Amino acid sequence: MAHSARRDCPELPDFSLLKRLARDQLIYLLEQLPGKKDLFIEADLMSPLDRIANVSTLKQHEVDKLYKVEYKPVISTSDQLCFLIRPRIQTVKWICDVANADKAAGKFRRYKLIFTPQKFYACEAVLEEQGIFGDVTTDEWAFYLLPLDDDIISLELPEFFKDNFLAGDQRWVRTAGSALHLLHSLYGPFSKIYGIGRCSKMAYESWREQVEEGEQRTRQAEIGKVFLIDRDVDFVTPLCSQVVYEGLVDDIFRIKCGCVEFPPDVTSSDKSIKVMLNSQDKVFNEIRNEHFSNVFGFLSQKARNLQTAYDKRRGMDIKQMKTFVSEELKGLKQEHRLLSLHIGASESIMKKKTKQDFQELLKTEHALLEGFEMRESISFIEEHINRQVSMIESLRMLCLLSITENGLLPKDYRSLKAQYLQSYGVDHLLTFANLRQLGLLVEQPPGETLTVMESKVGKLVNDKTAGKLTDAFSSLARKSHFRALSRKLNLVPKSDEEYDLRVPRDMAYIFSGAYVPLSCRLIEQVLERDGWTGLEEVTRLLNGHEFAVSGSNGADSRGKNDAQRIIVVMFLGGCTFSEVSALRFLGRERGYKFIVVTTAITNSSRLLEALLGNQV
Repeated sequence: MAHSARRDCPELPDFSLLKRLARDQLIYLLEQLPGKKDLFIEADLMSPLDRIANVSTLKQHEVDKLYKVEYKPVISTSDQLCFLIRPRIQTVKWICDVANADKAAGKFRRYKLIFTPQKFYACEAVLEEQGIFGDVTTDEWAFYLLPLDDDIISLELPEFFKDNFLAGDQRWVRTAGSALHLLHSLYGPFSKIYGIGRCSKMAYESWREQVEEGEQRTRQAEIGKVFLIDRDVDFVTPLCSQVVYEGLVDDIFRIKCGCVEFPPDVTSSDKSIKVMLNSQDKVFNEIRNEHFSNVFGFLSQKARNLQTAYDKRRGMDIKQMKTFVSEELKGLKQEHRLLSLHIGASESIMKKKTKQDFQELLKTEHALLEGFEMRESISFIEEHINRQVSMIESLRMLCLLSITENGLLPKDYRSLKAQYLQSYGVDHLLTFANLRQLGLLVEQPPGETLTVMESKVGKLVNDKTAGKLTDAFSSLARKSHFRALSRKLNLVPKSDEEYDLRVPRDMAYIFSGAYVPLSCRLIEQVLERDGWTGLEEVTRLLNGHEFAVSGSNGADSRGKNDAQRIIVVMFLGGCTFSEVSALRFLGRERGYKFIVVTTAITNSSRLLEALLGNQV
């Protein structure tokens, strides 16, 4: 079932080096505080830390007890406290409260703050304000990249999306540049760098600065090209329902840091089980990129093959049995355990996703992408809202309707907004403001005059000489232009053709043949053309900020070695498992190997939850 790759596909670099470097640096920082110490870890760092250094490793370096940061008085009796935290003001203020409470109680302790991936001036300013700057030592753990699998690397920064695209806070841009610099120094030099999006351009410039500041070394490249893309270049893809197996597992069970917790109804026991989902799991590796309709057929075939392998025991003599037990049995048992888990997960997905509601949802989604049956689609969304089926799902469909139609008619916008607020509460007024700001849910301006004005502003925005006007006018020019992009890039295959999901012919298979992800189509086109030449109209519709530059150290972009076919795609603002599957398919077809680097794994729920206005 796993699609066969082209024979000339290159081998991927070994990214375990990233883990070793992160672990060694953390151990070095912990040893800077000699003696026994208690370690306080921020909640969202616990899973990434577990992938880098487990509890026994920490204990070997004199960490006595581990605590989760919980913003309440500490119960530790140790006279040395170490805090492993993100650079967040709320956390720093809590540490100041802990230190000041100790001072008031006459308790002397040593405090060490380790910020990851970097510390910000604002955090040090808080320490100074609270009068404890001289009582603590601060350090940085440059933990930029966590390999989740052979071809997926994450910065594990889910807040990047909201901070950068909604709040306009660019502090994480240098972090993205530093992550790129780390890849470049270990696996570069890169021969060509392409990108699109304002944030991508800034991350590229940050990387360039760091390359110029550092020493230049000539080495054999293991990565050829890099493509940077902002999440707001393509919002349609993360808003579509995922139907490949890995995407569905993420949607339903939430994959966190490459690990999923399957509940009792999946494990057929009374407890949940945590499972690592990566290429080491042979069963998962064969079905992860498959359309869900193909998964059960594969699993039943796998079960039959396993049974045949077990049946080989019959008629064996003692020597053969001994060989079977020592060499094959353990692997068969492990495969059997994983197979039963994935069958359980598939059954659970089937219960949720084959209901009439889901089929109707997909039908409406495909109609929106094709631009047909608009009134029927609006009626479906209204019914979805009024029945209060799901707050996030209703919001997702509203956003998909708005983006594919380049905004809603004023009367539709007002009506749908009023119905949503009645169903889910008026505190979502701020949600609508957030979605409007990002261009996810907007109303069309009345009359033709504003549209003409907007197109003029769009030209201004894309005029390279008008750089300073860009930011001021970008909100006015925030239009999706999905229909025009869809036509130019052939994103929606003709619906009258039969699409065989068992033998996919293009990347559209990840959405049942209804839609090729815009982000992946752009990557395909730019690699094909070796730049943006011929895509000028597309970049104009996407608000520009595209670039294509030759890499550093005079790396030869025409090099015939394998590295030139290994391409890093860096998503700034999150990437979905559907996009990862699409890029794997493209790589198999074209003889490339794609490495997806992302600020975090995302999906429609995570993306929209970050924009909810009713959060405290």
